[in-house]
Amino acid sequence: MDINGASAIVTGGASGIGAAVARQLAAKDAKVVVADLNSEKGEELAGEIGGVFAPVDVTRTEQIKAAIEQAEELGPIRALVNSAGIGWAQRTVGRDGSYDSAADLEAFSKVVAINLIGTFDCVRLVGTAMSRNEPTESGERGAIVNLASVAAFDGQIGQAAYSASKGGVVGMTLPVARDLAAVGIRLNTVAPGLIDTPIYGEGEQSEQFKAKLGESVLFPKRLGVPDELASMVIECLTNSYMNAETIRVDGGIRMPPK
Repeated sequence: MDINGASAIVTGGASGIGAAVARQLAAKDAKVVVADLNSEKGEELAGEIGGVFAPVDVTRTEQIKAAIEQAEELGPIRALVNSAGIGWAQRTVGRDGSYDSAADLEAFSKVVAINLIGTFDCVRLVGTAMSRNEPTESGERGAIVNLASVAAFDGQIGQAAYSASKGGVVGMTLPVARDLAAVGIRLNTVAPGLIDTPIYGEGEQSEQFKAKLGESVLFPKRLGVPDELASMVIECLTNSYMNAETIRVDGGIRMPPK
């Protein structure tokens, strides 16, 4: 699918994998809407790539709709990448046997609300906008990529909320792709492994920690870089025969319990 001149929305697009995707989309001459909560970084990136910034909290339906309106002003929406998400780690049951030490249910709900429900809300709304597009010569109206995680398959101790949310993203890939096929929209999921993003911090200690993490990767024994994930996302968007798949991009890692 040719995205030259079309608009694309990238949630969580101001940093990390989302920013790498936004840059690669712009390099293919798509008009990118950087949808994020971080206005400073989002506006800076949008200026860099010739796109626009949209303040989006994916738990706020009206903000997603506003981003769609911005995208439609730039051109037909042909691409959506859902990269917005948060992490959370806490054991299900505490060590002292008290109810108060059990996992924070509000935190669990927040992770699911952002990572899973927010992703689906973006898919249903942007998918609706895409369904109004004129089909391409191949009959396509658009393509969507959701970002999950290897935690969907190899969740570690304390990752119940995060793994459940990302497992939900993986689980809805096929049924939603089947739904969207009726209007000429493809949907795939990319599941990153350990990726070198600002979440690990900076400095010598950070580098040592990342090097230690990289030892658990099958090959190459290092953390991935955002561009390696972004290139797979772009392939899923532009390859017209990629549909309804979940692809791990993780160097072959299988996460241990902790």
